[in-house]
Amino acid sequence: MAEDLNDLAAFAVVAEVRSFTKGAAMLNVSPSALSQTIGKLEKRLGVRLLARTTRSVALTEAGERLFKVVQPRVGEIEAELSLLKTLRERPSGTIRITTSEHPALTILEPALARLMPLYPDILVEVSIDYGLTDIVADRFDAGIRLGEHLAQDMIAVPISPPLRMAVVGSPAYFARHPPPETPDDLHAHRCINIRFPRLGNLALWEFEKGGRVVNVKVNAVFVNNSMHLGLAAAKDGIGLAWTSADLVRPMVQQGALIQVLEDWCPSFAGYHLYYPSRVHPSPAFTVLVDALRYRG
Repeated sequence: MAEDLNDLAAFAVVAEVRSFTKGAAMLNVSPSALSQTIGKLEKRLGVRLLARTTRSVALTEAGERLFKVVQPRVGEIEAELSLLKTLRERPSGTIRITTSEHPALTILEPALARLMPLYPDILVEVSIDYGLTDIVADRFDAGIRLGEHLAQDMIAVPISPPLRMAVVGSPAYFARHPPPETPDDLHAHRCINIRFPRLGNLALWEFEKGGRVVNVKVNAVFVNNSMHLGLAAAKDGIGLAWTSADLVRPMVQQGALIQVLEDWCPSFAGYHLYYPSRVHPSPAFTVLVDALRYRG
């Protein structure tokens, strides 16, 4: 069966170009080998398909009939094979990423919303984790973390501009408590803090101004491991929250939260997508990296 299909395809090429020499070049075989292939096909069918002369090749009546049937089918098969090749080369497969909640919502999800309709064969699995996950040991393809927390043996791709932290509280909270003027004043305030799951410790609130660095261990009245839960608590007046400035900017602009200690919150390296340097990226991973890459 396979031999018949190959011979029919060879016949269609010769019939199309009306030349054994040109047909042999297109099929990457010698003219004599091609002539033998057509001869075997004619012998099996018991009819003459091509009338050969020293200068030209013409179709016989039987050859004309066969060519009309074979030629469109060969074209369809070639088109389908081309499509299969495209499907094979199309980015596909599963990409596992570990990240914290903030970049997952503000950077990763918007990029996936643009990317995934274009590449339906890509599956992305996201694990939210505030710890410094070992992506090799835990079999992740990549992680998203702040630039200052990356291992040296990783390839790091910037996916956000520089970031700033912000201390915020609700109008109701500040109606009861005077705003802090320095980081040290935070000791007298009720605060909402984050506990890092894997490390087990509470976050130190980090500040800097004029070269002076101050790390404050705040008095936490509400501890959680979700930045968004902490913000909800801050909006409800439970206490002050220390969080990403870009996350709270809309709430500050709307008056739902009030930002303090702005001059103590400088910018720092933003988020990076990181992965082992020894790993050769798949086509699916490559398009994801390109979609996330920060170009500002």
